[in-house]
Amino acid sequence: MTDNYTTTDGGAPAPSNERSLTLGPNGPILLQDTYLIEQLAAFNRERVPERQPHAKGTGAFGRFEVTNDVSAYTKAAVFQPGAVTDVFVRVAGNASERGSADTLRDSRGFSLKFYTSEGNYDIVGNNVPIFFIRDPIKFPNLIRSNKRRADNDCHDHNMVWDFFTQSPESAHLVTLIMGDRGIPRTYRHMNGYGLHTFSWVNVGGEICWVKYHYKSDQGVQCLTQEEADRLAGTDPDCCQRDLFDAIARGEFPSWTLYVQIMPFEDAKTYRFNPFDVTKVWPHADYPLIEVGRMTLDRNPTDHHTEVEQAAFGPHNIVPGTGLSPDRLLLGRSFAYADAHRARIGVNHHQIPVNAPKVPVRSYSKDGRMRVQNVSDPVYTPNTVAARSPTRPGRPRCSGPPTGR
Repeated sequence: MTDNYTTTDGGAPAPSNERSLTLGPNGPILLQDTYLIEQLAAFNRERVPERQPHAKGTGAFGRFEVTNDVSAYTKAAVFQPGAVTDVFVRVAGNASERGSADTLRDSRGFSLKFYTSEGNYDIVGNNVPIFFIRDPIKFPNLIRSNKRRADNDCHDHNMVWDFFTQSPESAHLVTLIMGDRGIPRTYRHMNGYGLHTFSWVNVGGEICWVKYHYKSDQGVQCLTQEEADRLAGTDPDCCQRDLFDAIARGEFPSWTLYVQIMPFEDAKTYRFNPFDVTKVWPHADYPLIEVGRMTLDRNPTDHHTEVEQAAFGPHNIVPGTGLSPDRLLLGRSFAYADAHRARIGVNHHQIPVNAPKVPVRSYSKDGRMRVQNVSDPVYTPNTVAARSPTRPGRPRCSGPPTGR
């Protein structure tokens, strides 16, 4: 026997991948064929529920390097001069399903996970700077209108347009998607945006409002409807394949991160609500400020464990960053975390692609599939543990109060 042999999930040599254990040559299969039962049971449980939006996507690993000093605006370690941070990025269609073509006319998800020295920082955005709605109460119905009918389980353009015509705030993004920028040629040739207004806090405790822009260094290229229709039939995975193959060839795609900065007091008197995600901030009022460059240089080795089980959420913030009164952002900060708990488990944050690269000293414990647990004492406050409730000098709130 060589060292390269098939084993059971328990590590023992597997009896056979060609034949089941039977009672004689023509007899029935025996229940004691535990390897057969193990294989069938595992096969029945291979799939996890697909994401509600952004079901079909791909991802890659890379690094983010700060190229400009923005420390006057934020104390976040990830954005300090010269900082280099590992990242993971997932891109996906918005209303896509696992079998969808990559060339649908739709917005694309553009989510980043920064593995910072202060914990994970997630920016869950899109390839467009705005969204269809501004209130999270409408989000479930937005997605339902872009999915399938109840009676015949087919897509129906009437549902989509029925929702949009009854939601006038969607006109901005609908106009963009139905135009020349509606179908990216590849994931490498599209920009990314944080969508929402976020907050930054500097070392002096001063707060400012911020929007994120990732400009593709490859330039922006889009498909015509005719090109998209042809690729949907001949190579529906074209964008997913293009990103993977480019990185494999050593053609590493990159994006330059810019931010728009709004002083805290400006939000009170600006000519429209700066926390409305259906609107953009004019660059003439708040010009782009370069922050750094993100380069993707490593493909995943297993799509399921590193992409399908990747979990992003606006709730993952670090010192020097925060949320804002943006209603959709606040709704997403709950909904995304809860979606991951429902889809891949309460301990999804311990899956390697989601785990921070800094020590975790949380009091969360137990639950299904937990592999690292809290040590005694398992409660706080206590007189034993060296842990403090918060990092010394860190305020309880990382951003401004948003009201109740």
